[in-house]
Amino acid sequence: MINIIEDLEIGELEETNYIKPIKVKFTLNGVKKTWEAVRSHDSVAILLYNVEKKAFLLVKQFRIPVYLNDKSIKYTYELCAGLVDKNKSIEEIAVEEIDEECGYKVKIEDLKKITSFFTNVGVSGAKQHLFFTIVNDSQKIHNGGGINDEQIELFFLDENKIDDLLFDESKAKTPGLMFSLYWFLKNKDKLGL
Repeated sequence: MINIIEDLEIGELEETNYIKPIKVKFTLNGVKKTWEAVRSHDSVAILLYNVEKKAFLLVKQFRIPVYLNDKSIKYTYELCAGLVDKNKSIEEIAVEEIDEECGYKVKIEDLKKITSFFTNVGVSGAKQHLFFTIVNDSQKIHNGGGINDEQIELFFLDENKIDDLLFDESKAKTPGLMFSLYWFLKNKDKLGL
């Protein structure tokens, strides 16, 4: 994946599609407070395990907020994920994201719910619904990579290289990815893998 950043401009946010910045005033235990927050969509994220490759299927993509914080980071390692912004169940959205981003056809009944948790608790407090599923090469229906102008690269992480990724601070990764890999290690025997 080649990332060429050109014509970078940073401006005030006036009209938004996915987030709504807000200022909140409230009283907590008798103390008046104000807080800047963002209303945003909840999300789904899926840890995919390819049983034939004995590897996790992750996505790599450029994330401008991460780049603005550290210009040496050209992409992040993430779970297949998407916003809960449609009138569909979280499971339906998860299956749709697996198809769009990774190119695999998965049935809803093959998803295993890991847990849900809150992200960006100091800013948005959105909830992420975390799933696990096993895929095999026969389920591959296209190359993935996302839709519209998404530029998603697929990355296979050998299951024996989990620690290499988790503790390599030069590789930007999400807490959801790190937690799901930990969950896998704790539950691998129960999963029959």
